[in-house]
Amino acid sequence: MNSPLIQLLVLAGIAVFLILRLRNVLGTRDGFEPPREAAPAPQRRGPDLEVIEGGPDRDITDHAEEGSDTAVALGKMKSVEPGFGVSDFIGGAKGAYEMILMGFEKGDLAQVKDFLAEDVYDAFAEVIQAREAQGLTIDAEFIGVRETALQEATFDDATREAEVTVKFIGELTYVVRNADGEIVEGSETQVKRQKDAWTFARVMGSDDPNWQLVATGE
Repeated sequence: MNSPLIQLLVLAGIAVFLILRLRNVLGTRDGFEPPREAAPAPQRRGPDLEVIEGGPDRDITDHAEEGSDTAVALGKMKSVEPGFGVSDFIGGAKGAYEMILMGFEKGDLAQVKDFLAEDVYDAFAEVIQAREAQGLTIDAEFIGVRETALQEATFDDATREAEVTVKFIGELTYVVRNADGEIVEGSETQVKRQKDAWTFARVMGSDDPNWQLVATGE
C-alpha cells in the first residue's frame, strides 16, 4: 500500500463512489465550462387563465400552461392562501437552492436543517460523513443560477399539502482534495454546471411559512 500508484487508484475509487452518490442525492454535473453571464429563466405563456376578477393571472400563466394539472394546483394554492405568489416562490426557491447546495458542499447543514425533510437531511449527512471518513474535503464557490423553471406542482385537497418541483441549473467551481491537500477531482478555475430538480412541500394556510425540500433528482 506504500506504492504511489496503488494510493492513486484507491483515491480514484473513492472519488468515483462519491460522484455516484452525489448523482443520487443532488442531480448531475455536466462537466466544466467557461464562466458565463446568467441568462434569464425561460418563461412559458399560455392562454389567459381566468381568476375571480375575470382577468388573466399572469403569475400562473408565466410558469404553467392554462388548464394543465400544474396550473390547476397553483390556482388551488392561491385559493387557500391568497398571499401566495408563484413568482415569489420561484425567487425564494432560487435562494434556498444556493444556501442548501453550498451547505452540503461545505459539510455544514446546521443552517439549513429546518428547510430539509428528515430523509433528505439524512441522505445529505450520510454523504458528508462518508467523505469525512475518507479524509476528503470539498472547496466550492457558487457562481450563480443559470436557469430556474417550475416543472410541476400538485395540491392535496384533503390535507392542503402543496408540492412544487423546480428545475435548477447552477454553476460553481468544485474541487475535491485528499488528506494531503491534493486535488483528486474538479478544477479551481473552471466552472462546473450542476443540474437539479428539487421538490419543495408545505401545508398551505399553515402558520409555518417555510417550505421544506422533500425530494431531489435531476
